[in-house]
Amino acid sequence: MQKVKYLIIGSGPTGLGAAYRLKELGVTDYLVIEREDYIGGLATSFVDDKGFTWDVGGHVQFSHYSYFDRVMKEALGEDGWLRHERESWVWMKDRFIPYPFQNNIRYLPKEDMWKCLNGIIENYKNPSGKKPGNFDEWIQATFGEGLAEVFMIPYNFKVWAFPAKEMSYSWIGERVAVTDLQRVTKNILFDQDDVSWGPNNTFQFPKQGGTGAIWKAVGEKLIGKDKFRLQTAVERIDPVNKIAFLDNGDEVAYEQLLSTIPIDKLIQGIDGAPDDLIERSKQLKHSSTNVVGIGLKGQPKKELSTKCWMYFPEENSPYYRVTVFSNYSPDNVPEPGRQWSLMAETSESPVKKVDRDRLVEQTIEALIEDKMIESRDDVVSEFHVAFDYGYPTPSLERDGILKDLHPFLEKQDIYSRGRFGAWKYEVSNQDHSMMQGVEWVNKVELDVPETTITFPATVNAMWGK
Repeated sequence: MQKVKYLIIGSGPTGLGAAYRLKELGVTDYLVIEREDYIGGLATSFVDDKGFTWDVGGHVQFSHYSYFDRVMKEALGEDGWLRHERESWVWMKDRFIPYPFQNNIRYLPKEDMWKCLNGIIENYKNPSGKKPGNFDEWIQATFGEGLAEVFMIPYNFKVWAFPAKEMSYSWIGERVAVTDLQRVTKNILFDQDDVSWGPNNTFQFPKQGGTGAIWKAVGEKLIGKDKFRLQTAVERIDPVNKIAFLDNGDEVAYEQLLSTIPIDKLIQGIDGAPDDLIERSKQLKHSSTNVVGIGLKGQPKKELSTKCWMYFPEENSPYYRVTVFSNYSPDNVPEPGRQWSLMAETSESPVKKVDRDRLVEQTIEALIEDKMIESRDDVVSEFHVAFDYGYPTPSLERDGILKDLHPFLEKQDIYSRGRFGAWKYEVSNQDHSMMQGVEWVNKVELDVPETTITFPATVNAMWGK
């Protein structure tokens, strides 16, 4: 039986952050177990059989932490990055509308523009004063009935795959621009675009290899392959004797355990876990994610030549977001200058079904209808991957469930962190996820309190600190 001080389950950004920090502190008594044959978790990239590179999880690289910035520079070097100004748009009503939508409603047909503006005015005239009970009510109180109907409600259903009425709004923080009547009205009267909102208006992306190249470098270059066991999964955990039982029959004894697998799956794999906690964990909601990559010959039309990504609220398309992925790096296509690529994301849940067998063809048809591509004949490559765990849904019951699960685990020296380990969407970007691993090590090694998982709003207000 192998014995280690620290056992880390999962080699996504959280597990890698923990391993990197342990190595930085001179701690060598640890092991990372990964069920796949690659490092990176959801922040992985694949090259399809035609040579096109596709991300499957995190796509955009920006940061709240100077520590994260330093690790990224060490991973790929100063010259390993391309830097972009964010150019994001909404496609609806057969036109492009700058993001954020609510600040640029002047692009809408007049009836829809007035519907949105009137809803904002009504909210100013008759503010509710009542605390919203769910995300739907927050949308209505924040944006007004018109914006809710025209964009916010349909788009958020396409993203989350759950009705807004079943979600809380505690996750929002910096992620949504609230409406300002004065600002919106000025934009309408003076025909001006409003595209400067948001802290992540610039981002960086690897020159080669997609997002996955970052985390592959962190694992192999900065940590070292000897600390990883790939193609190995933990089947169950004995928390009393602190033993992890692996699917190949091996056993690993540990003192402290960091798990980055979904917390509901973790609880179900712990010997002696109370039935009521297992049932509570099953109430956590999550959506699945489908990534469809379309490789194309030629070059994008002029309207797409500088765009980063686009949002799609309308029902004709299955996807909620499409990225002009070849704009992120020319090396994302095998023949730069002669080919380009679009990457579409479609959510899925028990209340929003997706026909995975037909999704690629439905995506191509919608891209043609939405005027993103000219013809089916331009398609030279098709890629599709689906992840059952895509987004951790901030449902109404989420926080109450997590308050039961995390203390139970931590009393037994088991810590659940990361995108689905912590189950907090508001701190589930690449930087947040990596720093959850770093901060866990600081907690168990240096007795320094964690901040990202404990104070998400505070962390998200501190860019590059």
